[in-house]
Amino acid sequence: MRRWFLSTLLLSQAVAVAFAAEQKILAADDANSQATAPEPAAQTDVVPSEHHVWDPYQNGWELVGEAMAELRKIRPPHRRSKKPTGLFNIVLQYVLKVLPSLRVTTPPTHEHASPVIAGPLLDGVKLLQQAADQNNTDAIYLLGQFNFYGNYSHPRNFKVAFDHYHRLASEYGNSSAQYMVGLMYATGIGDAVERDQAKALLYHTFAADQGHTRSEMTVAARHMSGIGVPKNCEIACKYYKRVADKAMTWFRSGPPGGMRLVSEAYRLSDEVGGVYGEGASVVSSGINALKASPNSDAYASIDDVIEYLDVMSQKGDIKASFNLGRLYYEGQRGLPRNVELARRYFLGVTTKYWRAKDGRSVDGAKPQLEKIASKAAGYIGSMSLRGEGVPQDFKTAQKWFERGVKHGDAQSQWGLGLLNLHGYGVRKNIPKAFDLFKASADQDFSLAHVALGTLHLDQGGPDDLKVASSYFEAAARWYNLEAQYYLAEMIHHGVGRDKTCGVAMQYYKNVAERSESFVSSWTEANQAYEDGDLELAFLDYVMAAEQGYEKAQNNVAFLLDPTHSVFPIPSWLKRQASKPRLLQNSALALIYWTRSAIQSNIDSLVKMGDYYLRGIGTEVAFDKAAQCYTGASEYFQSAQALYNLGWMHENGIGLTQDFHLAKRYYDQALATNDEAYLPVTLSLVKLRARSAWNTFTHGRINSIQDEPAPKKDWSLREWIQNFMQDENAYYEDNYEELYDDTMTASDGEPMGEELDADFDGILESFLILSLVGSIMFLMWYRTQRQQAHRQAQENAARQQQAAAAGIPPGQQNGMAPGRQQQPQVPPVPPLGDPNFAQWGAGGVGH
Repeated sequence: MRRWFLSTLLLSQAVAVAFAAEQKILAADDANSQATAPEPAAQTDVVPSEHHVWDPYQNGWELVGEAMAELRKIRPPHRRSKKPTGLFNIVLQYVLKVLPSLRVTTPPTHEHASPVIAGPLLDGVKLLQQAADQNNTDAIYLLGQFNFYGNYSHPRNFKVAFDHYHRLASEYGNSSAQYMVGLMYATGIGDAVERDQAKALLYHTFAADQGHTRSEMTVAARHMSGIGVPKNCEIACKYYKRVADKAMTWFRSGPPGGMRLVSEAYRLSDEVGGVYGEGASVVSSGINALKASPNSDAYASIDDVIEYLDVMSQKGDIKASFNLGRLYYEGQRGLPRNVELARRYFLGVTTKYWRAKDGRSVDGAKPQLEKIASKAAGYIGSMSLRGEGVPQDFKTAQKWFERGVKHGDAQSQWGLGLLNLHGYGVRKNIPKAFDLFKASADQDFSLAHVALGTLHLDQGGPDDLKVASSYFEAAARWYNLEAQYYLAEMIHHGVGRDKTCGVAMQYYKNVAERSESFVSSWTEANQAYEDGDLELAFLDYVMAAEQGYEKAQNNVAFLLDPTHSVFPIPSWLKRQASKPRLLQNSALALIYWTRSAIQSNIDSLVKMGDYYLRGIGTEVAFDKAAQCYTGASEYFQSAQALYNLGWMHENGIGLTQDFHLAKRYYDQALATNDEAYLPVTLSLVKLRARSAWNTFTHGRINSIQDEPAPKKDWSLREWIQNFMQDENAYYEDNYEELYDDTMTASDGEPMGEELDADFDGILESFLILSLVGSIMFLMWYRTQRQQAHRQAQENAARQQQAAAAGIPPGQQNGMAPGRQQQPQVPPVPPLGDPNFAQWGAGGVGH
């Protein structure tokens, strides 16, 4: 039945796409109304059909225009940032959190009443509804947006929004509406529809085949991770390539050097030290722990860093002025770009080295000032080259680049090479450009690596392709977008590289995801979160999460997570309001914890185990919880996962009750993370008490046992080696502290290490041979002494017998008088003779 329904729906959608006219949605706000709208609607990203043209003068277009005029009358509400600024505000916030509210009545459990539609909003909605009744697609889509996002303070109604989107997608085949229907089927937001991954994939595929960028990324992510469909690298690579091609077209449409990319993607949980807090999460414990001195700026916020650098800059610190210019020029999350202010700081640096009138260097400049000034000149030249903060002027850019090149600035070398390569303000000179790019690349400047790689790639020879690949890989180390795209193209088509689907797909994915402002809703989501509108932030994060962003998946799960605190605070003590109903969805949280864990997020994998262990958002499954904890502990060494496995073994939940194994896991948790000392110590105390009682009562549980100390039988060689190592350690410790420097060869490797190793081996062999030779000599000497002693005894016995018989001493044994008998030493038997062993033993027993 389900298969028949999907086939029928697929056929109807194909007919709608083939015969219905593609409608392009009118934007909710124009350029003049951007300052008045409270929240802009999501990007429609509609691609017109090949067979139909969008008609702006469809039925009801006058009503839509009148509705937009009414909506522009609405004043945007003032939003306060949820983050306090200033020392007093921060202290006040913590004081308010500590003080109990002491409410007399319990807080209401129902949702807040929906805002009443009145005034210009009511008039605008009525006009849009009249236009929608005339089948105006712009009005239908805008009504869907109002009910989904709550624009202009319109109350959210996801069921009404779904009806508008579904009507637009089914009757007109609109790609943006198909994307929204697929999103709502994938997540079940607002309980408008039941989650159905098959329908979600169907609608996203329809939208992707019409060129909808976000649906293309969503389809690629689903085929990559196997969400609702078997994993297929080829299909995922195909759709990621489409998005990457669009992203590169957008990137290259900017000024020389491409669009500026400011990363907006981050995890909300990282602000509090991870999902489990500072020191307990993998991202903030173990090797990932922030280990810095109390005086380090690693703990400072960006506002504190800016304030400190500004004070130092006013005192004449050149480095502080340059760093301020870089921060404002490049921008980052929490600090928007300000190229005008950056240029002022850079000019403040350069004027202290070059005269403003003639450009000559000043006399008596400070040491190392020329290097900082040349870097600042490179940034000023880039601004003139790209037209950032000043009108685009290639001659001015050339002047600043030439100043920087005189002192070896890498950015200036690249900029001057770009001018010569394309003939910007100068005559084209490709050999000179190549030399400048080479000098800049020697300083590991990523843009120069890309330029050289492109020049070699254009040659097309086998050797050139290898060189181009090496340059692109060098630039990709610095996350250069263009270099990653070139590598993806070379690997995907098998040009100069082996054709590998998985590697090409990953490069295409990186290019697509890094073009955040072009393909995703990260900026809107972060702004809504900063403004305190968690519901709107949740909706925007969900969109990015469906596109495959792991950080967005983590954010959605974090917002939905009901287990932020193990020990809940009583309601009469906490002042924080309850979560909105939209954010009370544990089953959806488990889905996104799982997807985040698939992309190697270890804390998310441990969270999955917690949900299965406690039955949050799903049925209790101890075996799945144990699998999640084991995976997080064996391969990534999560102290939290190790502790949980110890607890399961201690209590026999999901695993065999074994006190000895429980102690092992507790010990491993402490060895992995020192922050776990207190919980592990308390758990071990309780565990030892339970184990002692189990032993005393002869229980069936395996109690804690002392680990047997292994005894090793030392051989002579091992004994000598151990003795020599201990001796060297005793004598070398003090000298290593005094003489720390080592001589290095031209390749940077320490000299003499191989010779020292060979000398140690020779000395060791010589000592062993000397000992063996000494033992053999002592055995031979002992044998000779024993034989001589035995011969003397025999001669004395013969002399006594001869004296008793009356034989003269000189005639004994038939010897002539005056000659003394020499003792005869028996010869040494050969090695294979059976008497060799008796000879070697020295005649023991005789």
